[in-house]
Amino acid sequence: MAPASGGDRQTQAQAEVEARVSVVVLTYNRREWLRATLSRLCALPERPAIAVVDNGSTDGTADMVRHDFPQAALLRLPANLGAAARNVGVDWARTPYVAFCDDDTWWHEGALKRAADTLDRHQDVAALTAHLMVVRENSEPQTDPISRIMADSPLPSAGLPGKAILGLLAGATVFRVDAYRRAGGYHPRLFIGGEETLLALDLAALGWHLVYCPELIAYHQPCPIRAHRLRRRLLARNAIWSAWLRLPAGAALRESLRMVPALLREGGLVGCVDTARGLPWILRERTVIPPTVQQLRRYLGSAQMR
Repeated sequence: MAPASGGDRQTQAQAEVEARVSVVVLTYNRREWLRATLSRLCALPERPAIAVVDNGSTDGTADMVRHDFPQAALLRLPANLGAAARNVGVDWARTPYVAFCDDDTWWHEGALKRAADTLDRHQDVAALTAHLMVVRENSEPQTDPISRIMADSPLPSAGLPGKAILGLLAGATVFRVDAYRRAGGYHPRLFIGGEETLLALDLAALGWHLVYCPELIAYHQPCPIRAHRLRRRLLARNAIWSAWLRLPAGAALRESLRMVPALLREGGLVGCVDTARGLPWILRERTVIPPTVQQLRRYLGSAQMR
């Protein structure tokens, strides 16, 4: 039998990725930014299956996707579900792995195949978070500060394909679908802002490893269309909610006290009332993380204080 040609090998590699990785893109009222992101994703040599989860956009996003990107599945929602809309994309996926994007993030060529190969080899890893490069006009891409923090993670990482972490980047992470579903995905009540914290704790509580993998490259071109103050308020609220959902009482209280100044600054009385209204359902759903995960949090905390 004749050896496979370069074109045949590329076709085979493409088919392998298509069978293993899907890309789910979350969007809301950022049509032109989404158009640019989809153009980049559709140009990837891996040619992954792509789904756009449209969070009830009213700016013609759905029509643009249907007309310009018929190869992408359009999952149009009647209302904005925030981060939990990603769960709809995971339900759509028929592959063992899902790579997430926001409408202003995308993956470097070859990253998806590398991620699939890595997850194939490391069956105890639930999620690989990429090295994120920030793209701005008239300047070279720069490493996102969060990637530097992840690269310096002090958590034990022996045998893992990168640094062990206890967090995620929602728009630049490849998940093992089975692990994501077992952990329940993104919590619908958090809406948006810091939603990764709860999911990361839940995955770790189930015994999965989360890994920062610098060989995987993703890009972020921040869209200026953002409700910055609302997002900062939700970040503070969700940090408090996530703490009381999963942390021991003492740790939850300390996290709450740490976030109260930001909550007051960004949300005032409205933000405090909104946060307090979550107490009934939080108490119903509260499940404290196991001692092993508590120990990881303490280890991170002590390392940051050095």
